[in-house]
Amino acid sequence: MKSLLNTVIALGLLSAPAFADQASIEKVAARQAGNGWSFDVTIKHPDSGWDHYADGWSVNAPDGTELGYRKLTHPHENEQPFTRSLSGVTIPDGVKEVIIRAHDSVHGWSDKTYSVKLKN
Repeated sequence: MKSLLNTVIALGLLSAPAFADQASIEKVAARQAGNGWSFDVTIKHPDSGWDHYADGWSVNAPDGTELGYRKLTHPHENEQPFTRSLSGVTIPDGVKEVIIRAHDSVHGWSDKTYSVKLKN
């Protein structure tokens, strides 16, 4: 009976939602700077080395068009959550809100997004 219970628990853990190890956006600061916008994005992810780490994030229009991309070039195992910036992002006229998406090297784009209303 104990063996059956252990098997059920193990199967339950294997079927946990995929987003459990996905990168997540914790906070975003957006500001207009000259002709473009700058974004400071705070990401949380259980980086475990080069085989699994948060490796980028993007700024997208509501229709999904990518407006900017910030590549992350190394794991942040001992720096969680961490903040990185992207400047010079051109926002098309009429776009009042953007969507920030996080990416990791194993799961790809996170199922969760972060919406930011732009204030001119």
